[in-house]
Amino acid sequence: MADEMGLGKTLQCIALMWTLLKQSPDCTPEIDKVVVVCPSSLVKNWYSEVGKWLQGRIEPLAIDGGSKKEIDQKLGEEVTYNRQCASADSSAVRSYDWGRGSGADGALYTLTPVTMCSHLSAGFMQQKGLRVPSPILIISYETFRLHADVLHQGSVGLVICDEGHRLKNSENQTYQALSRLRTLRRVLISGTPIQNDLLEYFSLVHFVSAGILGTAKEFKKRFEIPILKGRDADASPADRERGEEKLKELISLVNRCLIRRTSDILSKYLPVKIEQVICCRLTPLQLELYRGFLKQVKPAEELASGRMSVSSLSSITALKKLCNHPALIYDKCVEGADGFQGALGLFPPGYNSKSAEPQLSGKMLVLDYILAVTRTTSSDKVVLVSNYTQTLDLFEKLCRARRYLFVRLDGTMSIKKRANIVERFNSPTSPDFVFMLSSKAGGCGLNLIGANRLVMFDPDWNPANDEQAMARVWRDGQKRMCFIYRLLSTGTIEEKIFQRQTHKKALSSCVVDEEQDVERHFSAGELRALFTLTEDTTSDTHDRFRCRRCVNGRQVRLPPDGTDCTSDLSQWYHCSDKRGLLDPVLAAAWDAAVTFTFHQRSHEEQRGLL
Repeated sequence: MADEMGLGKTLQCIALMWTLLKQSPDCTPEIDKVVVVCPSSLVKNWYSEVGKWLQGRIEPLAIDGGSKKEIDQKLGEEVTYNRQCASADSSAVRSYDWGRGSGADGALYTLTPVTMCSHLSAGFMQQKGLRVPSPILIISYETFRLHADVLHQGSVGLVICDEGHRLKNSENQTYQALSRLRTLRRVLISGTPIQNDLLEYFSLVHFVSAGILGTAKEFKKRFEIPILKGRDADASPADRERGEEKLKELISLVNRCLIRRTSDILSKYLPVKIEQVICCRLTPLQLELYRGFLKQVKPAEELASGRMSVSSLSSITALKKLCNHPALIYDKCVEGADGFQGALGLFPPGYNSKSAEPQLSGKMLVLDYILAVTRTTSSDKVVLVSNYTQTLDLFEKLCRARRYLFVRLDGTMSIKKRANIVERFNSPTSPDFVFMLSSKAGGCGLNLIGANRLVMFDPDWNPANDEQAMARVWRDGQKRMCFIYRLLSTGTIEEKIFQRQTHKKALSSCVVDEEQDVERHFSAGELRALFTLTEDTTSDTHDRFRCRRCVNGRQVRLPPDGTDCTSDLSQWYHCSDKRGLLDPVLAAAWDAAVTFTFHQRSHEEQRGLL
């Protein structure tokens, strides 16, 4: 089930579970038990959704914690538990009844005093018959893997894997454990089935329909190699033709077991979304540090030879942090680490790493303007997203300096506390102006419709992670026009990462969404040039398009009719100055450090329900 975000995949699966548990062509239940496997942060959410839609008709068993013995008992062994008796007798005792909530042992329940009697009950896998007490098990991937030996002792009618792209590697232990679960029916939920490459896509398809695409080796030879060869910008006409043939063959096979609907369905029910990719010039300090690093470390030479070592990966991280703000690599400058020897003297006299210093980073300066203009000209709220908690620390310093009220969510926060701060932030009466979000901790499942502006401060290698994070504000329940700001440092590794995202999204569009004529802008060879700094450009990405709609960097022809945020970036609006921008906030921030902007809208106008 590969519907994009916000199209009700959870509700559809709950309806499927209920139907199979309650009826069949023979007027008996089709199945007796269901296992829902999901990330640990979504166990409580699934439990709540089942209760919400089934109105207590089924009491699921939700597990995401507790000792090994306790969990093994709940899953497989016969256990004694108390439940309310119809009439009190001498064996009745005052105890507690299972309900809803969250317990310290990981089960979700509340404790309510009632008259109880002791009963002997089978663990989940031992339950059988037409009236199974708890026919739905909700369990995290980690807990499933650790207790797989118990779960393999019996069979279940249906297994549902939420955020199923976690199974993109068929060699990992979780994939193997789930594959060995005895079941005839498997549903895998993922709004982003292709995250990096086609072999990961094969793993997902193979999990739900083993053998449909052959073995991994056969798939690579039959589909992956010719499709990727045909997708390359330098491909010959013959390679492109063969690639298209294999692409059509792959789509026809996978369509037997895939349902895919895009967010276009939602457009007429949601406010307009303006998505903007903003290139920001490096400050003089960032430029000097960037040049010095490339000159000292020479990572491009290592990559050119085809080697990707630990030092290459650390170089990528260092340059990404430098693009965010020099403060993130200040400690390395103090230490004189590789690439930053002698760099400490480049910082201004009296530099204090404890303050935000937005003027030392092009992106931070643009962000400072966006927040200031938003705060003074509207009642809008803003979500700030970054891959690094160090960057969130800088956001905090900036907000404190500007006296903006804020909340923060990262990996250190408990699930219960997350729910509380999200509810508080979404309240119309909340004074909080900024919601800071770690993309790794909160990119999935959060509903932040209290804000209608979202800033993606740095790009992720995986386009699906960015898509998930950007979907936090433009979703069901949103009433205001939304503005998405994706910030990139001009001519740097960030533009190369973004170009890599474009390459992956084009592949996904062809394979999953069956789009035709998706533009081929970046060859595999060009994507190896990570460690080059292009200083004489307003946008390296736009330069690589060889854009026919722009003359001397300025757009002279509008995008084709019917283009929207899902279209190829070459078909968006291209702005080398503030003229033509749809967002007055970005126009006011342009002179801070913006060099080029791509922008597009989700649909032409807000429409009511049909």
